[in-house]
Order: sequence, then structure tokens, then C-alpha cells
Amino acid sequence: MKKVYIIGAGPAGLTAAYELLKQSRDYEVVVLEESDAMGGISKTVNYKGNRMDMGGHRFFSKVPEVNEWWNNMLPLQGSPTYDDIVLKRQMTLSPGGPDPEKEDRVMLRRHRVSRIYFNKRFFDYPISFTCFKDMSFVDIIQAGFSYLASLIHKREENSLEDFYINRFGKKLYSMFFEYYTENLWGRHPRDIAPDWGSQRAKGLSITAIVKDMVGKLLPGKKNRKVETSLIEEFSYPKLGPGQLWDVTAQEIEKMGGTILRRCRAVKFHKDSDNHITSLTYEKDGEEITVEGDIFISSMPVRDLVAGMNDVPAEPARIAAGLPYRDYMTVGLLLPKLNLQNKTKIKTINNIVPDCWIYVQDRSVQLGRFQIYNNWSPYMIKDLKHTVWIGLEYFVDEGDKYWTMKDADFTRFAVKEILSMGLIDSPQDVMDSHVERVKKAYPAYFDTYKEIDKLVDYLKTIDNLYCVGRNGQHRYNNIDHSMVTSFEAVKNIINGIENKDNVWNVNTEKEYHEA
Repeated sequence: MKKVYIIGAGPAGLTAAYELLKQSRDYEVVVLEESDAMGGISKTVNYKGNRMDMGGHRFFSKVPEVNEWWNNMLPLQGSPTYDDIVLKRQMTLSPGGPDPEKEDRVMLRRHRVSRIYFNKRFFDYPISFTCFKDMSFVDIIQAGFSYLASLIHKREENSLEDFYINRFGKKLYSMFFEYYTENLWGRHPRDIAPDWGSQRAKGLSITAIVKDMVGKLLPGKKNRKVETSLIEEFSYPKLGPGQLWDVTAQEIEKMGGTILRRCRAVKFHKDSDNHITSLTYEKDGEEITVEGDIFISSMPVRDLVAGMNDVPAEPARIAAGLPYRDYMTVGLLLPKLNLQNKTKIKTINNIVPDCWIYVQDRSVQLGRFQIYNNWSPYMIKDLKHTVWIGLEYFVDEGDKYWTMKDADFTRFAVKEILSMGLIDSPQDVMDSHVERVKKAYPAYFDTYKEIDKLVDYLKTIDNLYCVGRNGQHRYNNIDHSMVTSFEAVKNIINGIENKDNVWNVNTEKEYHEA
């Protein structure tokens, strides 16, 4: 029996473990997880009965295998949720599916609403023509002409700025994308490779939005494609995204797999044939070295390569220079939010129906905020009387925000939303909780432009498979991360040596969610 070590209990790592155990009895599978939580960035934090979705995760995929996998772990709801019952709201149900009022192991169907906060006003996201009603006449004219200019003269897409201007024109780009993107990455969009936009918003443009609107008006229109940023309904675990990975971890252990928590992989030992023979992990301050046959890594590429012996100078330099962006979330429990629900979507206490709101406001550092009530009514301890929100800040580990004490950072965040008019007074805050997430976003600048050379080197290590967002230094969605593991497991079981299929996930022109 071959021994497989999987680094990281996020979506990619747990998917790989589950698939190996399900498809074959020839492997002893051990998962090493640095923390106590399952799901990586997709974990759910439970604070006094109020749950936080770290990063916000919509479950939507055009990959049939992924949808089937999700449904196997958490079957789609067959009866209405609490808020749908109270509001007499219609939602997609799956005949024979579980009742979320009686069972926890269930996937909900939810409405997707998100907006942009800009210039003290809220605009639809994705950008739609309804945005123009809240713009000044001058802004409308400028936006129109700049968009026409982008149609006549397409920029060569050397940067993320070029990507956005080609799709929206310079005016709308400056209004709705420029500052948010700079805040997210800590770099101006002109300094970021266009790959991020290509992977996260393939085909997203005013033209795409118009086609989507026409498709709704003409439901018989054939071959209309729905972009990931345009979807209006998505699946969501009853108790947050981490629930899916908690269930997956339980299934892995039932099948005989081992998950070692609070174990951090630090070294990978290669022989003269560039074959990994063992790894060393830290647990409770002690270093433990174990031998293995196959290694699947979803840990950050930078740390993986740094822990290897005898790495040539060039790939070592590229790996060491790969950048990441970290983030902090402040959960705030409030009696209400000062936002009017002007949509036609009914909500408990008529709060705004947004899952999250992007902040394109240069007067604050806040990048985005989530309203957890709208993800799932079961995320909130007292849904009738409280609003539970998460304020998200994009930071670098060790910077002035990251190193603030929780109480100081909470005061800073509360002051910002007070200036935005979201609350009336700091006394409105009933409770709070701060979470920090390292290496949440692999970034597309610095040595990233040379990553192909690094990938070529990693492919030469015959018993190493790099999967997932950080494992490949690629801003993958959950489904893409899972598919990298599907491909890796397929190669392992079938003895396929070429790893191009693993690395090619989410690089094709057609987006998996398109």
C-alpha cells in the first residue's frame, strides 16, 4: 500500500483525500493541516452562535462532476428555509431533498445580490444600466464616450488596467474598479498582470451584461452564456462553507483516512533523482519526519519550494518572490444597518438583501463587507433582532493593520463605517470579533510573470502534485481547486506521468463558470 501525504485541509486537499480513498484501496492517506479548522480560506468561524464566512463563497459551477460532488456531501434543500417561510418567498427546491428546518446536512439555494459603494451611493454590481440613474449627467456622458472609445480602440492587454478599460471604458473603470482593485492587491492595476481579470471575469463587459438582459427578456434565445459574475442564484451550505469541508473530513475519516490537525509541513526531502522521499512537519514545537510515496501539496508554492533541498537557483528565486495578499475580517453584531432596501427582494426586517458590498471609496480602507444574514438564516443566532456583518480589509501580514490589537482594529473599522453612514453611533455595536487569514490571495505581480519556469521545474518532481489556489499560485474558485485534485487523483491512480492536465485547470479560454 502506497502512503500519500496531502498538505492542507482546504477544498483541494480534502477533495484529493476523499477521491483517493473512494476510488482505490491501494493508498494510505494522511492529511496535514496547520490549523484546527477544515476548509482553509473556505472555513466557517462560529463566534457565540454567529457564523462568519471567511471571504464569501458562492457555490456555483458549470462542471457537472463538481455539482454532483457537492450534492453528495450536502443534498439540495427540498423544503423552504426559515426566511423563505416567513416571507412567503419562492426559491428553487429539490424534490425529496432535506428540510433545512429539521436537518443540518443540506445545501440551500440563495439569491445573489451585491453592489458597489461609491461616492456615498450604492450601485449595482455587476455594472448595469440602472447604475446610470444615480450618476450625474456629466458622468453619464463621459462614461458613454469612454466606453465607445474602448470599442473603437482596444488596448493591448499588458495589465489588469488594460483588461478593465477594454471592457468598461476608462470612466467606469476609474469609478468602479480602480480603487477597489488597488486596495485589494496593494498595487495599482497598471502594475498587475491581466491574468487575474481573465480568470475571474472572462467575458464580463457591458456587452455581456446587455446580452444577459436580452436573454432574460427573450427566454427562448439559444446559447446564452451566463458569466460567473452575473449569476443570480447560487447554492450555499446551511451553516456556511466550512460545513461542507467538515462533512468531507468526517467522510474521509470514515473511509480510513487520517487528518492531523495543528501539523505544519516545513521540509521536503528529495533524493538525487529529484524524487521526494520524506517530509518533516512541526507539531507542538517538535519536528517529525515521515516517509511517503506520493505528496499532494495545496500549501503556498513559495513555502513549498523554500522547504525543499537542492532546488536550482532560478526556480528558487521565482518561488521566493511570489507575492500574496492577506486579509482581516471584523465581525460586528448590530441591531440594524442604515441602508434602505429599495429592491423587490423581501428580507427579514427588510434589511438590504446584499450578500456582500464592494467599497470603491477612497476615504476608507474597507474593501468589502458581508451581510451574513443573507447568506443563510441559520448563520445568525438571533435573526429577528440582529444584523451580523463582516468588514473585510486587505492587508499584508505584519503591516500596521495586521499587528493592531483586536480592540484597536475594531475601533478603527467602526469609525470607518460610521463615516460611511452605515451606523449612527459606536454604541450600536453589540459585539465584535476579529479574524486574520494569511496568504488568502496569490498575487499577480513581482516574479509571477516568470511562474511558468517554476511550474516546469515542479513538474519534474515525479511524485509531487500541486493543487488548489495556493498550491498553484492561481486565484481559483472552489470548483477549480477541486478539479485540480480530480485531475491529480486521476493521474495517480492511472499512472499518468504528464501533469499538464493538473496545471491547465482554469487556464483555458472558456471559463468553467461561463
